[in-house]
Amino acid sequence: MSDEQPKNPLHGVTLKVILEELVERHGWPELADRIKIRCFQNDPSFASSLKFLRKTDWARGRVEELYLADQRLVARNRKRNKRRAGMRAYRAQQEAQEAQEPQEQADSPSPDDAQEAQEAQESRDSDAGEPN
Repeated sequence: MSDEQPKNPLHGVTLKVILEELVERHGWPELADRIKIRCFQNDPSFASSLKFLRKTDWARGRVEELYLADQRLVARNRKRNKRRAGMRAYRAQQEAQEAQEPQEQADSPSPDDAQEAQEAQESRDSDAGEPN
C-alpha cells in the first residue's frame, strides 16, 4: 500500500487525526483566524467540522495545507532542538574541563611562583646578612 503513494505525506493520516492535532496545537479560535470557515468560528465541534470538511474540497485543502506546514515546522524545531542540545552538552563538557584545569594548576606551583619564592628567599637572606 505504501508503494501506491510513496511521496504523499498525508497517506495514512485521516482527516480526524489532522483536525485533532490542529485543534490541540492551535485551538479553535486560532484555527478560525487562520482558516475562515464558519464551522471553526461558530460553536465549533469535531463532528460538524469533519462533516463540512469531507464535503468541501477547498476547505479540506486548506486544513491539509496548514497541517503539512505545521509538520514541517515541528520537524525543523525537532532538528534545531537536537542540535542545540548537542551544543549545550559540548559546552558543559568544556566548562567541566576548564573547571578541572585551575584545580590542577592550584595543586602544583607554576614556574613563575617558584621563581618569585626563590627571589623572596634571596631577598630575605640578603636583608638578614646586612647590619642595621
